[in-house]
Amino acid sequence: MHEKRINKIGIFLKEEFGNRIIKLPLDGGFTCPNRDGSKGTGGCMFCSSTGSGEFASNITEAMKLFSEKWPEGKYIAYFQNHTNTYAPAEELERKFRTALACEKPEIVGLAIATRPDCLDDEIYSLLERLNRETFLWVELGLQTVHDRTAEFLNRCYKTRVYDEAVAELTSRGIRVVTHLILGLPQGTNADGNAVSESRAQMLDSVTHVCRAPLFGIKLHMLNVVKGSPLATRFPNYEPFASIDEYADLVVDCLRMVPYNITVHRMTADTARPFLISPSWSYRKRTILNTIEQRFVMLDARQGDRAER
Repeated sequence: MHEKRINKIGIFLKEEFGNRIIKLPLDGGFTCPNRDGSKGTGGCMFCSSTGSGEFASNITEAMKLFSEKWPEGKYIAYFQNHTNTYAPAEELERKFRTALACEKPEIVGLAIATRPDCLDDEIYSLLERLNRETFLWVELGLQTVHDRTAEFLNRCYKTRVYDEAVAELTSRGIRVVTHLILGLPQGTNADGNAVSESRAQMLDSVTHVCRAPLFGIKLHMLNVVKGSPLATRFPNYEPFASIDEYADLVVDCLRMVPYNITVHRMTADTARPFLISPSWSYRKRTILNTIEQRFVMLDARQGDRAER
């Protein structure tokens, strides 16, 4: 596949910095308002006990792993699991600056995954300062724009909160990456089984978020993972029947994403021991290859069906 059919973040960063850029997935020791009782307990239905950060580690461990594999690479410190602005601004600044202070390997940027309801004036100001000093983006876990689905998932905030956070971040010049999950359950049927969002609903989520000036988008296939409320309540839930079905949906989604928006993810990244379903989700390379083959077959390109 011609690489430029999709504006992939890896290619963008290599062009931006002139070197391979690797994200260091870090565990900042945060929790989540949807776990500690301030808004809810148990977390979102799809989230594992580690806060969807099975691959996150501390900075020393992460550096050792990646520096041996890519000794010439440069790094973005990626605060990944749970809610990485869910603490006082002073604590956040200390942790973020500790990561940025690392000299070997060189840290050239900062990525912070969080919830849009965990941002306040002090945190916005901190992010604005950091954005002037390093290459920063903030990842917002929206998952879906449909509040009915969000309520069923125990997300514990309305989509308007996300919209307000995006507006505030972008007004301060801060890059925003939005995380969507494809295949989410939106409720149950008469038999008590979970029912997925429709294809049209998932495409609506993509269209909605792309109306804002995003820096990036993540499309994540829903995985039923061990330790999640979803696995407890609906262990037999199957979001997609096949790789082909999922790949077709992702292609349709990306054709609606303006080309200037970087693509950070096109599938899931769950370690096989944690995975319940789809049973084939661990075949990441096969899934990505299938998506790319669809683009070639259709002679399609990211954004060729985007709103004008």
